[in-house]
Amino acid sequence: MAESVASNPELTAEQVERILIQPLETASVFLSAGPRVFDTDGSPVRIPKFGTMTAPSWHGENEQITEVDADFDEVVLLPSTIKSLKSLTRFSNELARQSVVSLDSVLQDRMVRDIAQKLDAAFIAGAVADPQVSPLGVINYSGTQSVDAAPTTLDPLLDAWGKLLAAGANTAAAKWLVNPADFVTLRKIKQGTGSNAYVLQADPTADGVFRLFGSTVLVSPYVPAGTAVLADFSQIAVARDQAPSVKILDQTFGDYDQMAIRVTARYDAAPLNADAVVIVKDAEA
Repeated sequence: MAESVASNPELTAEQVERILIQPLETASVFLSAGPRVFDTDGSPVRIPKFGTMTAPSWHGENEQITEVDADFDEVVLLPSTIKSLKSLTRFSNELARQSVVSLDSVLQDRMVRDIAQKLDAAFIAGAVADPQVSPLGVINYSGTQSVDAAPTTLDPLLDAWGKLLAAGANTAAAKWLVNPADFVTLRKIKQGTGSNAYVLQADPTADGVFRLFGSTVLVSPYVPAGTAVLADFSQIAVARDQAPSVKILDQTFGDYDQMAIRVTARYDAAPLNADAVVIVKDAEA
C-alpha cells in the first residue's frame, strides 16, 4: 500500500521537530569483520583452491627423488540459483511535499539498512537450502572445526583459539561473533573471588571494542544464543554482484501521482578454508 498524508499524520503535523526517530537497531557486523570481497558482473565466481600435496621425503645421494602429487579444488560463489534481496515502497507526491523531513532520503536510508541487516542474518545463520537461494550462514558451513561446550565460560573459547592456531590460521584476522546474552554472561566473569575486576575489558584504544584472547568481539543478535564463532575472516570469501543499490522511480506509478524507492542487493559467501572457522556450541543444547 502506498504511503499517504492520511496514513502518516505524524510527518505532516504543523508543529513538530524536523527529525524522524528511528527504532533501535543493530549494525551489520559480518562485512565489517573483514572477509575477502570479490566483485562480479553477476556471473558465478570460481576461486581456485589448492587442495592437498603428498609430503616430500628424505633422499640419499644419487637416489631417485619421489614425485609429489598436487590436488586442486575450487570455491564457487553466486550460482544462478542465488536470489537477490529486493525492497520497494511507494508514497504519494503530496506526502513527499508536505512531510517535515526529507521523506525520500529517510525511506532510502532505512531500506538500505534493512537490506544490510537481512544480509547479515543470512551471512551468520542462513540455513542450508536445496537449491541454494540465499547465502549460507557461517555457523552452517561444512568442514568447520567445533568445540562442544556452551560459549558462556572462558575455557571453551580458549579451546576454540587453540584449534584456530593448530589450523595455521591468521590470528590477526580472527574475530569472535557472539550473541548479546552470551556476551553479557562473559562480560560478568571476574578475575577471582571477591575481585571487582572483570576479565573481558574494553580496548582502551578504540571506543566500544572488546577483545577476547586478543581478538575483537563482535556482538550480533543473529548469532543464535548458546553459539559463538571464532573465524579467520581473511579465509571467508564474499561475492558481491550488487551492493545495496537505490533507484528512485518517479514515473512508474505516475498515473497514481506516486513515487517509489526500490533497493536491491545480491551477495553470496563461502569459506575458502573451512578449518579457519571454529564453532563453539553445546551439542546437547
